[in-house]
Amino acid sequence: AIGSTIRVNRQQLTIVGVAAPEFRGTLPGLAFEIWVPVVMAPQLNTMPQWMLRDRHTRNLRGLARPKPGVTMQQANAEVAALAMQLAKEHPDVSEGVGATLLPVWKSHTGPQGMLLAPLAILMAVCGVVLLIVCANVANLLLARATARQKEFCVRLALGAGRGRLVRQLLTESLLLALMGALVGLLLSLWMAQALGYLVPAIGIPIAQDTQMNGDIFAFTMLLCVAVCVVSGMAPALHTMRTDLHDTLKDGGRSGSAGQGSRRLRNLLVVSEVALALVAIIGAGLFARSFQLARQIDPGFDASHMLVSNLSLSSAGYAVPDRKQFCYRLRERLEKQPGIVGVTYADFVPLGFDSGPWEELEIEGYDKGRAENMQIYRNVVAPGYFKVVGIPLLDGRDFTEQDDLSKTATPVMIVNETFAHRYFGGRYPIGRKVHGWGDWFTVVGVVKDSKYHTPNEAPQPYFYVAFKQVYRADLNVAVYVRAVGDPNQALGTLRREVRSMDPNVSVYDALPLTEYMSTSLFAQKIAAWLLGVLGVVALVLAAVGLYGVMAYSITQRRQEIGIRV
Repeated sequence: AIGSTIRVNRQQLTIVGVAAPEFRGTLPGLAFEIWVPVVMAPQLNTMPQWMLRDRHTRNLRGLARPKPGVTMQQANAEVAALAMQLAKEHPDVSEGVGATLLPVWKSHTGPQGMLLAPLAILMAVCGVVLLIVCANVANLLLARATARQKEFCVRLALGAGRGRLVRQLLTESLLLALMGALVGLLLSLWMAQALGYLVPAIGIPIAQDTQMNGDIFAFTMLLCVAVCVVSGMAPALHTMRTDLHDTLKDGGRSGSAGQGSRRLRNLLVVSEVALALVAIIGAGLFARSFQLARQIDPGFDASHMLVSNLSLSSAGYAVPDRKQFCYRLRERLEKQPGIVGVTYADFVPLGFDSGPWEELEIEGYDKGRAENMQIYRNVVAPGYFKVVGIPLLDGRDFTEQDDLSKTATPVMIVNETFAHRYFGGRYPIGRKVHGWGDWFTVVGVVKDSKYHTPNEAPQPYFYVAFKQVYRADLNVAVYVRAVGDPNQALGTLRREVRSMDPNVSVYDALPLTEYMSTSLFAQKIAAWLLGVLGVVALVLAAVGLYGVMAYSITQRRQEIGIRV
């Protein structure tokens, strides 16, 4: 492959290296296949060259490998000192901005940033299920040891040490644990593939690294030893306290187990049921939380809406041509039967991406020292709010006359929270906001909606006109509202795009409701897996209770017969 060439976004690239097959990149949970120099971003993504030199543009992620022997605390102290030095050298950009080193798996970027908290809870619930298993096995082993008391007494009478009996019981527990672990490993490899059904179909290269490795195997074996010790201690301790005379007398007279072993088994059963109740309650709370999160009003109407991305940059379109293409595409789609409305923007809310932002300066607002003025935004076309269903509370919408002509004034529409926070109760229409090196006039106020997660608190957000702000590095997302099933509008969209230019690709097209499910990706996985673990815990507790009751009835046959 070395020396071969491939074409990416109409650019010819020469292959100079091949990465190891197991290397997917430095963002956990994502699988990349091609790496290019960062300085080629302007050529591949039509990013403006100045963005690589502008300190206000923070779209790069820093990676650091500490030297051997350097602790994380030492490395963090050095990084923090460098951040302070940069803040002094560039106070207009870096004042109040710190830096912290994190392990890659703790990075806030990528799917693992969403999954860290749910996975920690899942590990805790797995621990609860494991304790139920230990109690279950301990109960069965205790019942088995009780049935073998005469055997143990004979061995003790013949001179066997109690330590030898304990080692025998622990060895039997270890064999059971090892056999269970091997079967569990095989089942986990098979069941891990089912996680793919929970991954949202949004075109992001999700990496499902479910292959067995040495770390997982070693962790499982150590867990087996722990399970062996925990579950085998109950019968072992019971054997240690066995009294030859009392055991033979107690067992021979009644034909049942001693009071001590019965109390221990009852305690284990109570523990199983209590732990299962904890797991069931946790699963129920997560399922309820996931259900409530799905019912939260996003602030717009996502029903019957299809969203799709257009690859105009890779088709060689310059910025003015892209604007014209989107305008013509909207006109053609709105004439098609079954299409209610069409609009376009550079961002779709409630997805994996946190969205673009812009550093603003607001006339008449005195920002606090080191206050973050990087406000999230969206670049939208005229009619966006009507098609998406975001109510316009005051002022006007964007129009086709809001363009780059000399007679047009740069305009902006803000949400309620933006107006309340930065305008201090003053009338927002006509206020000035500085961004992109120009002053914008607020012409409208829209209702708050959800932008990143359904359960987020209200936050400032603003919109700017597509024709005035759209740049070469921005995306193009098309919104199509259909009469019925939005999937039926996909064929119409592809047909119209193909008739306009066969080189333009339509990708990541899916209903908006399905796209929004990615913002609940972590809650969905947690709810499903916790539900499964809760059912497993309940079944295990039921099996343990049944086993103890069945053994108890067997032991009490003589008593029950006398009563009858």
